[in-house]
Amino acid sequence: MQVTVRIMRRSDIADPEATTVARSLADLGYDEVSEVRTGREFILEIDSDDSGRVRERVGAMCEEILANPVIEDYEVLIGDS
Repeated sequence: MQVTVRIMRRSDIADPEATTVARSLADLGYDEVSEVRTGREFILEIDSDDSGRVRERVGAMCEEILANPVIEDYEVLIGDS
């Protein structure tokens, strides 16, 4: 089963990389960009057919190692969802 994990900084936490990208886009003339947020994405292949169990295990992975729950939010997408 394929699982995608998207990790983003919480909206109330400074994102210096996004600030730099936004500034660079404006400098290059892309004035229509009003906000930039950066993040990470992991694509995992999990050997299981139990989507509930997979969601639980991947959530534990996020809490323990993939994300920093103090400053980041994560989203777990199973299959094509």
